[in-house]
Amino acid sequence: MGIQGWTFLIVTLTFALYIGIAIWSRVRDTAGFYVAGRGVSAVGNGMATAADWMSAASFISMAGLIAFMGYDGAIYLMGWTGGYVLLALLLAPFLRKFGKYTVPDFVGDRFYSNAARVVAVVAAIFVSFTYVAGQMRGVGVVFSRFLEVPVELGVVIGMVIVAFYAVLGGMKGVTYTQIAQYCVLIFAYLVPAIAIAILLTGNPVPQIAIEDILPRLDAISVELGLSGYSSPFTDLSRLNVLLIAVALMVGTAGLPHVIVRFYTVRSVRAARWSTGWALLFIALLYTTAPTVAIFAKYFMLNTLAGQEVEQVAQVPWVQNWMQTGLIDLQDSNGDGLMQAQELFGAAGIPASIDPDIIVLALPEIASLSAIIIALVAAGGLAAALSTASGLLIVISSSIAHDIYGHILRPDASDRKRLQVGRIVIFFGVVVAGYFGMNPPGFVAEVVAFAFGLAAASFFPVLVLGIFWKRATKEGAICGMISGLSFTAILIGLIRSPQIFGTSEPILTDFFGVSAQGVGTIGMLINFAVTITVSLITPPPPDDVQEMVEGIRYPRLRSQEGARATAAVVGGEV
Repeated sequence: MGIQGWTFLIVTLTFALYIGIAIWSRVRDTAGFYVAGRGVSAVGNGMATAADWMSAASFISMAGLIAFMGYDGAIYLMGWTGGYVLLALLLAPFLRKFGKYTVPDFVGDRFYSNAARVVAVVAAIFVSFTYVAGQMRGVGVVFSRFLEVPVELGVVIGMVIVAFYAVLGGMKGVTYTQIAQYCVLIFAYLVPAIAIAILLTGNPVPQIAIEDILPRLDAISVELGLSGYSSPFTDLSRLNVLLIAVALMVGTAGLPHVIVRFYTVRSVRAARWSTGWALLFIALLYTTAPTVAIFAKYFMLNTLAGQEVEQVAQVPWVQNWMQTGLIDLQDSNGDGLMQAQELFGAAGIPASIDPDIIVLALPEIASLSAIIIALVAAGGLAAALSTASGLLIVISSSIAHDIYGHILRPDASDRKRLQVGRIVIFFGVVVAGYFGMNPPGFVAEVVAFAFGLAAASFFPVLVLGIFWKRATKEGAICGMISGLSFTAILIGLIRSPQIFGTSEPILTDFFGVSAQGVGTIGMLINFAVTITVSLITPPPPDDVQEMVEGIRYPRLRSQEGARATAAVVGGEV
């Protein structure tokens, strides 16, 4: 059986597993649909959170970025992992004490304003659709290569699968599906990494095998005219490394589809433990990603760089990926040879290889068996679909629960709210599919934009809402609008060719800051505006300030404070 046959078999089996879980875990009430009935264990939630977190960007694109950028690509590892520390310390346990369904729920009640709730809903939808575009792009990349179907058809297939189990099972179905998807994706990521580590070094531990391969990669990179792979600040300036890392960290702590996972566990203690478990499960992939990047670049430089272009085009795995359009061999200097700079790009020289193919192509590059290649394809799909489903739940809950259920029809029955939530997911899948077919960049780049938007909109108001009881509704509204607007506009101007179709970027950068880093500046603007406006407007009502005290210090509050908190938070004390 060939690669296509094995891929079809393994993908079909995993999809059948996901659909079976959705049927088994179908829900009939809003608590099950939005927060899985708050019955998920800490270990299970940690695994589901890891799957939700390790999107197509982590599985498919992150190693590609590290392969292309070398040392500078480590900002994605530091940013996306460091953000979980912020999440565990500053947000997760306190939001679980609050006990609602969504981030806009917290914003609306904490800042005693439906206007604040609406602004938070808009921000959640904006962030989620930006993020989901990267996931749908990842689905299309996998299908276009391994099932040899057009990218658009691959996106449609992914849309149908996600819509089925998200609409049927809601957060409960998504949670247990994500647990299965984590098992698939981590197995698919580790198996080829271990096999290649043994092949190259004889050491079965990829993380240790780096010690042997990295000096070789540095030497061959310099020999071929590239900067040393482990040399710092060759691709990004120090300023951009700092600002992008911060944007990814605080964006992690502000992502609504990650935060909502901590509403699904049984208690505050379970929320803390599930964060720890999630870090462990994430670390298995994140410590392996640099090794995958190093292996891939080492193979490519050794086998392709300096070869005749026609000869490179005849390499089987190159031929396969050229058919998808994700490899386009560029002989920029016309010498008939494939230079290293032409493979991976350089100043004024376009890259011949799309970063998104690195993980998916590596088993083929290393001549591993067809079943391992198919397994990696199934893992990539699991990563993309798990995150896409979590994002769709956020979109659904933001509109059906926060807008329809709280503002438009607060008297609506539980059944009606559930029906609206499912309808919203269906339309959300259609919009997500469109963005997947027309993304504003490659997978990890699009996801980085989503993190910047989350950092600029949610992180400041969540932190101030928990730790500063003087924060007011006017401050929160103005802060979210200013931070989100600034970041979205700057990303649009810098990436105008991809987003608006302009021939040249309207802005090349913002005082030296790239599009991925402007979210940090947006976050600082949000903090400054929220604090300033809060200080010049009347303080929050006493019951709201009492609620904040209750969330942070539950054992020290008075009985009167407990009653106030229970009234606002719905009895979750």
